[in-house]
Amino acid sequence: MEILTVVVMVIVAVAMIAYSFWPNRGERDKVIERRLGSHSIDEAALVRQARDAARVSVFERAAPLLSKPAMPKNDAEQSRLRLKLANAGFRRDNAPMLFLASKSVVAVAAAIVAGFFAFSAGRETSRVLGQALVAAGAGFMLPNLWLWLAIRDRSDRIRCGLPDSLDLLVVSVEAGLGLDAAVQRVGDEMRHVYPALSEEMQVATVETQMGVPRSEALTRMADRTAVSEVKALVAVISQAEKLGTSVAKALRNQADALRTKRRQKAEERAQKTAVKLMLPLILFIFPAILVVLGGPAGIKLVETMGSGGNQAFQ
Repeated sequence: MEILTVVVMVIVAVAMIAYSFWPNRGERDKVIERRLGSHSIDEAALVRQARDAARVSVFERAAPLLSKPAMPKNDAEQSRLRLKLANAGFRRDNAPMLFLASKSVVAVAAAIVAGFFAFSAGRETSRVLGQALVAAGAGFMLPNLWLWLAIRDRSDRIRCGLPDSLDLLVVSVEAGLGLDAAVQRVGDEMRHVYPALSEEMQVATVETQMGVPRSEALTRMADRTAVSEVKALVAVISQAEKLGTSVAKALRNQADALRTKRRQKAEERAQKTAVKLMLPLILFIFPAILVVLGGPAGIKLVETMGSGGNQAFQ
């Protein structure tokens, strides 16, 4: 009971400290609007920028200091981390810094919690330190697991929406739109259905409009998605442009291939279902069936043997 009381008090204290640092958004918004009310030069932009500056959280302010222990030393590792975050959908400039800061925070929090419970259990100091170090290591690696799950989830959503988007892209190209305009149109149409894929298409369109070559913009899109089907699609488009063949025909062939591949994957998963059901059947269902079928017979056998033994003894 005392341990529970201490834990509740610690949680309340931390919450009160965090709330004291949390910016009062309503008051700040009112002050900003009142101060900028007399300005007429791009007032909306000024208000928006001021609000964004006021809403910077305490964690973002402390992120540069918290991320230093885990910051990669060379540019190659930093680029690799930035690419992984882009694969998960985080493309902000400070995304790597925030991610590394979260690793440090989770590691310290896990060490404190594990050390507190170990100390409350009356264990030796060496064991308390050991458990705290193990918890810190696990907490430091936990954001990596979260990032991997986020990348896999986003890749699955992009892969799921690719065949439909490719069909719409084929229709747009065959209707007379250019490839850049078709990509932009598909990105706009799929914004509510497949937001991840639509976002990547819109980014590629913006890069193309800014002067980046189309092949390079599409290659960047394939790298950000981390989906093999998107990379194959980009390769097909680049090859069709280099060879001078019909882009619409190449896209239609690629759409048919993607649809066939998706059907094959569905069939493969259906065939794996029987194998995956073996373990639950063996562990849970078969023992219950054996108990139901053999239980009465076993009880009867025990009663018969018990009565027979008593008669022989008499």
